[in-house]
Amino acid sequence: MSAVTLDNPSSTLFRCIRDVAEYADTEGWDQPPQLFALVPTADLVAAEPSLEEQLTDGAALTPIAQEPLPDDLRSDSMALDEFLATTSWPAAVQGVVLVQQIVVLPPAAEQTLDDAIAPLLADRDAADRAGRDAAQSHPERRDARLYAGALRDGVTLCLLQLRPDEDDPFPEMDLRTAPNLAPNLVEALRHTLENEPD
Repeated sequence: MSAVTLDNPSSTLFRCIRDVAEYADTEGWDQPPQLFALVPTADLVAAEPSLEEQLTDGAALTPIAQEPLPDDLRSDSMALDEFLATTSWPAAVQGVVLVQQIVVLPPAAEQTLDDAIAPLLADRDAADRAGRDAAQSHPERRDARLYAGALRDGVTLCLLQLRPDEDDPFPEMDLRTAPNLAPNLVEALRHTLENEPD
């Protein structure tokens, strides 16, 4: 395994997302979306020397939890897009991770969603709501957490964690990825690092 340094940014971002996932597990499921600023660990230690013992695991970046996002962003992807479009970070922030709970469906459910959305395509808001309602009520739906991250140098990563079965008292953390997982969200996060701070 390669060393986790800023010279190896994909490993750095994976490690940050893993830290965020561990934090999210302690908070439990059914939480609103939350952003994490990724800041150089050395800067944190310089600003707060008392943190050094907690942050001496060799991580180049450390996630800092921001305030949870408003609840209405959980159920409205367009509102989340608009929120991210107006979000910016100071230069000290080297990256960002967003965690949000989503619903995943098996491929066979695609027709169910198409049937719900097709009559409403002229109204984007109504089509979006109908698609979400159909996903929420589908018998094979699974809850999951989506972790999307981006660094200033352009490295991005998106991982998915399925909600474990309730009868599993000690579930292992299983982070998965797939090609083109949430590309629009990843791009929106990348742009928050390019926006000029107020």
